[in-house]
Amino acid sequence: MRKRIAALAVAAVLAGTLTTAAHAHAPTRERAERESRDSAPTIVLMHGAFEDATAWAGVTRRLQSAGYRVIAPAVPLRGISADVAYLDSVMRTVQGPVVLAGHSYGGVIISSLAARYPARVAALVYVAALIPQTGDTINELQVQFPGTTLGPDTTYTADYPGGTDMYVRPESYRSVLAGDRTASDAAVAAATQRPLNTAVFTEETTTQAPADIPKFAMIATRDRAVVPAAQQFQAERAGARIYPVCSAHDMPVSHPSAVASVIEEAAAGAG
Repeated sequence: MRKRIAALAVAAVLAGTLTTAAHAHAPTRERAERESRDSAPTIVLMHGAFEDATAWAGVTRRLQSAGYRVIAPAVPLRGISADVAYLDSVMRTVQGPVVLAGHSYGGVIISSLAARYPARVAALVYVAALIPQTGDTINELQVQFPGTTLGPDTTYTADYPGGTDMYVRPESYRSVLAGDRTASDAAVAAATQRPLNTAVFTEETTTQAPADIPKFAMIATRDRAVVPAAQQFQAERAGARIYPVCSAHDMPVSHPSAVASVIEEAAAGAG
């Protein structure tokens, strides 16, 4: 009997020790997971012309589900220097490293912001985007390779105090920008589009993204706004890792899983 009691006592002590150890390790694991999340870069998503930040909704949902902090600010679309100055204020609210992703005209914005914050920008992801170098204009990048359907036949302008805005004609919106959406979805996007100040096309860029920041470029191979040849040329010139996607210009809307996957790849490499 005494032996049995002693054995039970030893078992109880061992059980208590294992339980205590398990409890001791649990907070350590939780702390490690929390620290891993806290150290991950914040993802900042810049939309392009003729759209707003809801273009990133599907991508944002996937990145948030993966545990990333995501910010998708409104790009004013008033001019390169004006837009960069405004979005600089957004960047100052973000702590720690960031991964910047830009769609279309948003590529111009993230390149300039990377030049302002070279130590904080961990990676750049260009999605059917323009990737300018110092001195480039959007117009030069657009006409360097033939084929864009974004022009006088598919757009119209409206003067406002201080400038001129450009819109895509509703009947042309789907063929130019939203080829992977249904006609009804494209019609809604056309009705809610945000215009671009036409001065943007001739404004020279004054900076470019630093060469040592990793760059990822998703090429929309069926793009009719920024033609694939232009995207390919600019991506190669920038030294970006290239990902062709069978997509129209509206890649963040129509292929959110593919876009989120490349952004996650960029963020993982930045960790």
